[in-house]
Amino acid sequence: MKKMGGGEDKQSAVDQKNKHKQITSVWRPVCTQAISKEECLEKDVIVEPEDGDEVLEVPCSTSSNVSNVQHVIKAADAVTEATDSTISCSALQGGSEDTVLEGESELSKHSVSIKVGASLIRFVQGKGGSTQKKIEDEMGVRIIIPSSKKDDSIIIAGDSMDSITRASENIQKIIDEAVKSPSLDYSHFISLPLAIHPELVDKLLNFQNSILGNDDGCLDDNQGSNSNEDGDRKLNKQVDVAVELKADDDKEHVNANITKIPLVSYPPTASKSSHLSDLGIDKSIFIKPKTFHLTVLMLKLWNKDRVNEAAEVLQRISSKVMNALDNRPIAIRLKGLDCLRGSLAKARVLYAPVEEIGSEGRLLRACQVIIDAYTEAGLVLEKDANYKLKLHATVMNARHRKRKKWSREPDSFDARGIFKHYGSEEWGEYLIREAHLSQRFVFDGNGYYHCCASIPFPENIQVD
Repeated sequence: MKKMGGGEDKQSAVDQKNKHKQITSVWRPVCTQAISKEECLEKDVIVEPEDGDEVLEVPCSTSSNVSNVQHVIKAADAVTEATDSTISCSALQGGSEDTVLEGESELSKHSVSIKVGASLIRFVQGKGGSTQKKIEDEMGVRIIIPSSKKDDSIIIAGDSMDSITRASENIQKIIDEAVKSPSLDYSHFISLPLAIHPELVDKLLNFQNSILGNDDGCLDDNQGSNSNEDGDRKLNKQVDVAVELKADDDKEHVNANITKIPLVSYPPTASKSSHLSDLGIDKSIFIKPKTFHLTVLMLKLWNKDRVNEAAEVLQRISSKVMNALDNRPIAIRLKGLDCLRGSLAKARVLYAPVEEIGSEGRLLRACQVIIDAYTEAGLVLEKDANYKLKLHATVMNARHRKRKKWSREPDSFDARGIFKHYGSEEWGEYLIREAHLSQRFVFDGNGYYHCCASIPFPENIQVD
C-alpha cells in the first residue's frame, strides 16, 4: 500500500469531508405530555445540522390543523440545500438521536410533523397499513408512525412541498371522518360527581349485592309467562335416570333397561349465576359505585392540545356557572328507577331519575352554560350540540358488559324483577359540589374518573 505524505493526507481528508457533507434534520415531537399552552410554546422544534452549520429553531404549532404546519415546511427548506440529506426521527421511533432512517435520502428534502392524536393514528394506518400505503404510493411521500402509543405526532417526508401538503390534506379528511364516526369512542365528558357522598355509595353497593348475592327475592318474578318453562327446566335437571320398559306378547315378564343420564350438579352459587346469565345480568353491567355521577356533555378529545383547551374552557366559565346557580347551593333528589333505552324486558340502560330540589331550573341553566361554552369552542360534535339534556344517574348499562365474543345485536338485560323491587327506591338527596372534566377509562386514587379540570359549585348559603 502506497503511503501518502503528510500534506497530501490532510488535503484528502478535507476534500472527503466536503464531498460527503450533509445536513441531518432532527425533528423532535413536542407537547407529548399534558402541559400548559405556555410550556408547550417554550419547547421549539430544533433542527440540528452538523458541526459548523447554522442552527435553526422552529416554533411549535399548538393546532392540529394541516394549514398550521406550513411554517415548519418553510423552515425545513432553509436547511435542506444539500442533495443528500437524511431525517432522524429518533424521538418518534424510540431510538437515539444518532439513528437515521434508511432509504430516506430521496424523500428527505422536506418533512413536517403533524399532531394527529394517539387515538387517531390507527385510522391513518388503516387495516394492515393499507391506508398509509395508499397515501404513500399516491402522493410520493413517506409517513413515519411513532412507536410509542403515547405520542400524538406523525411525520410526513417527501421530495416536494406540494406532495406533503396533498398528503396532509388527505390525512386531515381521514381524521375528520373518524372523529364523526362511532369507531372513535368518546374520550372525556363533563361530569357532576355523586360518588363523593359515602352514604350513596353504600346504597349502590347494597343494590348490587342484593341482585348478585344469594338472595333470589328480587328476581323470582322476572319471567312472567315463562315461569312454567323455568320450572320445567329445574324439574328436568333433577332427573338422572331413564327407564325403558318392554313387554313381549308371549311372556308375563317385563324387561327394564335402566340408563343413567349424566347431568351437571349445580351448587347454589352456580345455579344463581346461571339464572342471572339467563336474564343477561352480570357484575360488569353495573356502574361502579365509586364512579357514580351525572353526565352533562360527552366529548371526543383526541390529542393533548384539545384536552388542554377543554380544561381552559371549564376554568374560564366558572363565574358564569356560579351566576346561573344564583351563587346558591344546588341539591338533587334521586328516586326510583327507569329505563332509558328499550323495554324493561330488554333494557339497555337503567337509571335513577333526577329531580332538582326547589324545581327552579338552576341546575339545567348551569349545565347549558357549560354546553354552550364547549360548543362555541368547537369541541362538541354537531349531533351532541343539538342533543336535549336529560340529567340521569345510570345504575346499569348493558354496553359495559365484558363479552368474549363481539356481536352486532344490541345488548340488553331483563330488568323486570329489579324494577319490581327498586322501582320506587328512595336513593336520597345530595348536594352537587363541583363539575369535572373527566377522562373515561382512567381513574384517580379515590376510584373516580381522572379529573383533568374542575370548578366548584356554591356550598354555603349566603346571608345578606
